[in-house]
Amino acid sequence: MKRITALLISVILILSFLPSVSFASSTDVRGVWVSTVTNLDFPSSKGLSAEAQKKELTDMFDEFKSMGINTIIFQVRPCGDALYNSSINPWSQYLTGVQGQNPGYDPLEFAVSEAHKRGMELHAWLNPYRVTMKGNTDINTLAANNPARLHPDWLINYNDALTFDPARQEVIDLICDTVKEIVTNYDVDAVHFDDYFYPSGYPLSEGEGQDGNEANQRRENVNKMVKTVSETINTYSPNVEFGISPMGIWKDAEVDGYQIKGSSSYYTVFGDSVTWIKNGWIDYIVPQIYWEDSHATASYSKLVKWWNNTVQGTGVKLYIGEGIYKDVIAQEITSHFEIDKNYNNVQGNIFFRAGMLLDNFISVGDAVKNYYSSLGNGQTNQNTGNSNQNTESDKEQNTNVVIERKQALPTSSNIKVDGTDTVFESYNIDGYNYFKLRDIACALSGTEKQFDTVWDSEKEVITIDMGKPYTVAGGELTKGNGTTKEAVTSTAKVYIGGNEVNAEAYNIDGMNYYKLRDIAKAVDFGVAWSEELNSIGIFSIAGYSE
Repeated sequence: MKRITALLISVILILSFLPSVSFASSTDVRGVWVSTVTNLDFPSSKGLSAEAQKKELTDMFDEFKSMGINTIIFQVRPCGDALYNSSINPWSQYLTGVQGQNPGYDPLEFAVSEAHKRGMELHAWLNPYRVTMKGNTDINTLAANNPARLHPDWLINYNDALTFDPARQEVIDLICDTVKEIVTNYDVDAVHFDDYFYPSGYPLSEGEGQDGNEANQRRENVNKMVKTVSETINTYSPNVEFGISPMGIWKDAEVDGYQIKGSSSYYTVFGDSVTWIKNGWIDYIVPQIYWEDSHATASYSKLVKWWNNTVQGTGVKLYIGEGIYKDVIAQEITSHFEIDKNYNNVQGNIFFRAGMLLDNFISVGDAVKNYYSSLGNGQTNQNTGNSNQNTESDKEQNTNVVIERKQALPTSSNIKVDGTDTVFESYNIDGYNYFKLRDIACALSGTEKQFDTVWDSEKEVITIDMGKPYTVAGGELTKGNGTTKEAVTSTAKVYIGGNEVNAEAYNIDGMNYYKLRDIAKAVDFGVAWSEELNSIGIFSIAGYSE
């Protein structure tokens, strides 16, 4: 014990040995879906030459760049096909008019290159299950090498269309192989799924209910696919993100006495988006909140608040899907931006779809361009912190907090807890290491220094309950993806025994990260740094020492 105490005193955690870094602010996500199914956005018609298609893409990207758009969601697998050179799925019929026919160039490769030239991200958008559009159930119309034609037993024939059956392991394997092919061969920034899972309204067996065994199994089938895709991406290209855009309503819910009701992903297509969030299987979620704020049962602001609360503390980024193809949404898009400012987990908006912006439908293109122009390059359109909307009293209490944006570098040091190597997602900001409070609590659970954490989203307060074992929420003590992140000053307060703790914190990807030495001092556990071993030590058997 004396040797450990001496070590703590001599090499106490002061990470000023790491140089400060300059920071250039990054922007929130300002995205647009580019639909290729039935030639909605690209290419404008089937059979155009490769050069004509390339020109359409470059002209489109130039226009988006001028509007302030920074993220392209490019549909590369609309119907079990490919807008890229695939050894698994046939070339899309929307390129040439004939499924399986080579268009003379690789649209995904070209789109990635052109987006990156303009400083924009490109997310590869796949529909995981759809095989044909409504009106076509003839597999003989598909290319000879189409997996659906080769394996008709993998299909569901419902509502005059064909869909891959989510219950089959072969289908999950096909989807994962497709994702692997994309992330290992193309420099995409993310893989993106839309809201099509089981066919909408696909009936259950007689006697089965919406929450019965069969319905739950369907949701589990989709969950298994999402989880396996996440694992595939993390294995083969961990720097690529995985995002899903589900229906805007998960289930009926209540927000501030307001009843949210409508067609929901949980029951309509058996997509349990909350499970994906809570398990950390996705990096971001884009609920399609395609309703006006005055809607009787699906108010825009109430749904944004519900989703904001749902992602709270999970690390999953929240972008809002905007249905600007609807007159009322196009007309009130600026007010949607203003609503979003009240919810700090909202980190951007994605517009459906490209044609509406390019055609300036009901002046929505002008509205988007003018709004982003007013923000300037590098500003975000969301509040900062780590909770839902602040109360007026909270705002008054936080008026002295200076909101700063810093660059957060992944911690390169090994981390040991009581001598045992332990995985943390932690970041170095201005020479100091910052950790998630719940990770520290999880690592110390069962020791003399154990504590639980309780989050009050209304008051934006975390309470540390000393001496209690940590209540696992899921996702603790996992490794980050190794990328540099943006850190924003957090206004969340921490209390122990009714007293506020002086602890510096930053919000990174929707989660609060606290300076390790501040938490060590408050909880009274030991910390030490070994430059020789490039190692951080956390000790439950010793107290904090300056």
